[in-house]
Parts: sequence; C-alpha cells; structure tokens
Amino acid sequence: MQLSSTLAWLVDAAGETPGADRLLAELGGHLVADGVPLAGGALTLAVPHPLIARRTWLWRPESGEVIEAFGFATEGLAAAGAASPFRDASRRWLAGLGAGPVHEDTVGSRPDGPTLGWIGPRPFTQGEADALRQAARFAAAPLAALAARATLTAALEAYLGRRSAARVLAGPLRRNVGETIQAALLFADLRGFTELSESHPPAAVISALDAWFDRIAGPVHAFGGEVLKFIGDGVLAIFPVVGGSPRSACDAALRAVAAARVGMSHLDDARRQEGLPPLPFGAALHLGEMLWGNIGAADRLDFTAIGPAVNLVSRLEGLCRPLDKAVLVSGTFAAETAVSLIPLGTHALRGIASPCAVFTVAES
Repeated sequence: MQLSSTLAWLVDAAGETPGADRLLAELGGHLVADGVPLAGGALTLAVPHPLIARRTWLWRPESGEVIEAFGFATEGLAAAGAASPFRDASRRWLAGLGAGPVHEDTVGSRPDGPTLGWIGPRPFTQGEADALRQAARFAAAPLAALAARATLTAALEAYLGRRSAARVLAGPLRRNVGETIQAALLFADLRGFTELSESHPPAAVISALDAWFDRIAGPVHAFGGEVLKFIGDGVLAIFPVVGGSPRSACDAALRAVAAARVGMSHLDDARRQEGLPPLPFGAALHLGEMLWGNIGAADRLDFTAIGPAVNLVSRLEGLCRPLDKAVLVSGTFAAETAVSLIPLGTHALRGIASPCAVFTVAES
C-alpha cells in the first residue's frame, strides 16, 4: 500500500514527537508538502489537570509558529465534560486566517477526544477534505501515545511538583536513586489544627486546609520554589540553589513567606466575617543540603527530601509557638540574605546536636 508522506510520517515517526506543538507543526508541514493548501491549523486535547481542562495549540504555516491557549476547568464544565467553548475559540481563530469553512475532525471514537482543525486560503476541495480526514484517522495512534505521556506528566506534577516529576520521569524507578542538592527550605504548619479538626465537621476542615495550602503554595511557586510535601496541615517546600549562590534562593523564600502572610491575613478577615476562627500559622526557613530522590519499600516508593537540614527546619518551626513568632529563620539562612532580621538568641532544638542561632523577620 502506497502512503502519502503525511500518512507514512504518522505511522512511522509521529509517535516519537516530543509534544503536541511539534506534532501539529510537523503534521501541517507534511500536509502542505503533499499539496493541501493550509493557512492555519489547531489541535485541542483534554488535559488531566486540577486547573486546566483543555489545551489548544494553534499553528501558522508561513512562520511555523505554534502558540498555546488554555481552557480552564470550572465545576460546571468539568462535570458536563463540555468542550465546545474551547473548540469554538479555535474555530474563530482559524476562521480569521483563511477563507471557506473550518475543516474539523474528532480523532478517535470518543466525542471528547482530540480535535484537529484546519483552514485554507480558499475552501478545500473534496479531495483535500478527504486527505485531512484520513490524516486525522492515522493521527489517532500517535495522539494516544502523546496523550498518555501528557497524562503521566500532569499526574506526577500535580502530586510531586514540576521539578520532582521531571526527575522521576528521567530516572529509573528504584530505591537509592537521587542526588544531593542545596536549597532554602521552608516548613510551615497551622497552629491549633487539632482543636479545629475536632470542633468542626470534616467538610469545613478540608475547606480550611485547601484555603491555607492555596495561600502558602501559591507564593512558593510564584517565587520559584516547589512544594515537596503536604504533611497533615504542614507544608515542606524547597527553593533550590542555582549557580552556587544561595542568596537568591533565600531571598525568594523570604518573599514567599511574606506573600503567604498577606494572603492569610486576608483569609482570616474573611473567616471572621463568616463567624469562623482565624488560621494562625508558623513558618521556619533554613538553608542546607538534602538528599532528593527515591525512598521507600522495594515496590512502593516516595520521592522526597531527607537529611539533617530537613530535620532542623521542622524542629525550628516548633519554636514558633514558644517564642510567639510567626516566622523563624536559622542562622545559616540569615547569613546568606541581605534582608534585615532580628536575632532571638541561640536555642536548642529537639533531636539536633548543636544549638541553633534563631532570627525572625521585622513586623510590618
């Protein structure tokens, strides 16, 4: 059977394409080479992501440029499996590039499957439309492979974080596979969470936890850090040192904590207006090395960070209540930042051999 270059590429090579953007661009390029006149193309995929429902890639043949648009999930759309708003957006974009109706095919048999859309500089002939339809049929297998990789990546990023997910995907699934990294560490948790959980229904407790995690994880990610763990009501995050100088990592961690405090202040105001108790928290910052990698049983692994630095930052956070401070900073961390900090003396930490110099931030 003699296949066009487009179909041969879809059968032989498209499954190894690194991403949807390249698949769309290369597919469009092969179609043009096979004589199908194109003024633009679009590929839309459903995404298993907590916030994003669908992703659309838009391609222009004259420049080869591919841009991406996101369709964010809402409860109504997620529950209904609705895709039409995103398809409508790609159709409008394509319609502005060429003439005639947009040609669109759903790839595979599922109604919510990937869609390929094309527009030409003139209306497509029947033969050209048939070629586009046949390309969509042959694209089912490579798109399924690409979607499977995207699903795995999205799931790992949602549960592990972007850096950790990339490390897991790049390495073997075995124990004792990891690396030693230096990072600014942030450990924070709520105060009085046990009392809150015992005096409120589970739904209210979960709502409070989600609101707290949004306001601590958001700034961590915004300033270049990564949440490694949610531990009960606690958060362990890292700001990896890049280029050998810890200052930028430490300053980023301090900015993240400052932003989280502002966010929690607004949340507490809203909770008081609803007759709910505030959510006080404590946070500790430290700088050190840790083993970042696979740990666990032979057939059940966790990807996390361990080491003396992790132990110290968690113990340091335990001093927030007795010292009546929301933020505590270790002497090691304080030595690497130009931010003015207030010394609180040297304190013994449970399970840590050497006393720790402790600082706090100035109250605004």
